[in-house]
Amino acid sequence: METILIVDDEPEVLGVTSSILRAEGYTIIATGDPREALRIARSRQEPLDLLLTDVVMPGMNGRELAGRLRVFRPGIKVLFMSAYSAETVENYGIRLAPGESFVVKPFAVADLVSKVRGVLNGQLPVAGPRGP
Repeated sequence: METILIVDDEPEVLGVTSSILRAEGYTIIATGDPREALRIARSRQEPLDLLLTDVVMPGMNGRELAGRLRVFRPGIKVLFMSAYSAETVENYGIRLAPGESFVVKPFAVADLVSKVRGVLNGQLPVAGPRGP
């Protein structure tokens, strides 16, 4: 099964999201710190199939994290998540391109699982390396 790197600065969300996806059979690597996520991705020899990241985080937003990660993991797929709507996220200066994969927190388990599977299968748009 695929490996998912989950990044969310809210420990409860990180824990629940990790548990949901682990129960679905995914290998999960979870951190609340975007810089730690970059360190993990650089040092890990095994594939990382998906970055599931919060969009609004202190220090580094999800868009910036995805862009930096793609420098050395160009094939990684990305699914953004946020408690804010896509429009509100733009108020933070983070622009998601139309069609990028996005899930709103709190999410239903089935919605999260479906979005993750859809992105991994190429059935949903994959977030690309656009600027903030």
